[in-house]
Amino acid sequence: MQTIPSTLNATYWLHFGLTVLSWFIPFLFDWRLVLCAYSIVLLQFVVFGGCLMNRGHALDDAENDHTFYAHLLENAGISVNRSKVKNFVRSWLYVVLGSVTVLWQVILGHNALLF
Repeated sequence: MQTIPSTLNATYWLHFGLTVLSWFIPFLFDWRLVLCAYSIVLLQFVVFGGCLMNRGHALDDAENDHTFYAHLLENAGISVNRSKVKNFVRSWLYVVLGSVTVLWQVILGHNALLF
């Protein structure tokens, strides 16, 4: 019987689910909740120097700039510059997603689908 590698534990799948969800929440939840969620993610990068969920599935983002996004892309066979991916995710990704949220809901006047 095969055992699941320690990197594919419940934290890994939770992290994967939250990562996928982060791309859709601009359309699902009220913009105020979305901006709070993205702010919390960015704040963890500043306060803890990395993603707390990475530690739960043995992904050391301090070593070789190995972020969860780089991990997913590399496992999909896409070669990436880990440093650039880390910089984009930790500096711009959630700002861009937050901007999409405000544009979609506040400026264009679309309602959130769920809350």
